[in-house]
Amino acid sequence: MSKTILITGASSGIGQAAALALASTDNCLILVSMKNKEGLENTAKKAKEKGADVLTFSADVSDYEACKSLLAQANEHFGPIDLLINNAGISHIGLFQDMTPDEWQRVMNVNIGSVMNLCHLVIPSMVHRHHGRIINISSVWGNVGASCEAVYSASKGAINSFTKALAKELAPSNIQVNAIAFGAIETPMNAWLSKEEAEALADEIPAGREGTKEEAAQMICMVADAPDYLTGQILTMDGGWI
Repeated sequence: MSKTILITGASSGIGQAAALALASTDNCLILVSMKNKEGLENTAKKAKEKGADVLTFSADVSDYEACKSLLAQANEHFGPIDLLINNAGISHIGLFQDMTPDEWQRVMNVNIGSVMNLCHLVIPSMVHRHHGRIINISSVWGNVGASCEAVYSASKGAINSFTKALAKELAPSNIQVNAIAFGAIETPMNAWLSKEEAEALADEIPAGREGTKEEAAQMICMVADAPDYLTGQILTMDGGWI
């Protein structure tokens, strides 16, 4: 059965890999990016080559009205959302005491605000149809916290708690809500690491390396196709790291 799938943060990294893994003649993709329009169009081009029908939106998903507008257009074109993948996220590296209120609010607005915005807007249709899945992309730092990433960790911890609570609300309507807490994945978010720092990080991971974005996408596809009884879970994929 064909699905209408919305993926945020689809211009690069895990979001792009997930879009390409899910791209097929059976699926309609709504791909969203906040800033990287070139990367978004590149993702769309590759997805279309695999047979998917694709819509793209450059939108700030931390803004409720922007989310409302893009969903109205997507619904008019494809119909209601079957699978929502909340992948948009930003990080901030540094001591919490050196952050400004604007900086920490921006991280929270993008990382958890976007999840709440899009869930709030897609859920009514899912409840009406007794059908739908939501996958929230989290981090191992949401599980255990990370020094010099206090607000990022807080935002991902909020995603974890929100996922568990929302799953309980929506289970009676046959809607599955899960999160995937990824460890170190080779994405642009980790590109700031020097070669030496990347090697030191790999030495900390029992698997001996960072995960690939393709492996992350494979995990997303597995959760998307999992039995209906899987809901309210924070599934960790980190090479045995944490």
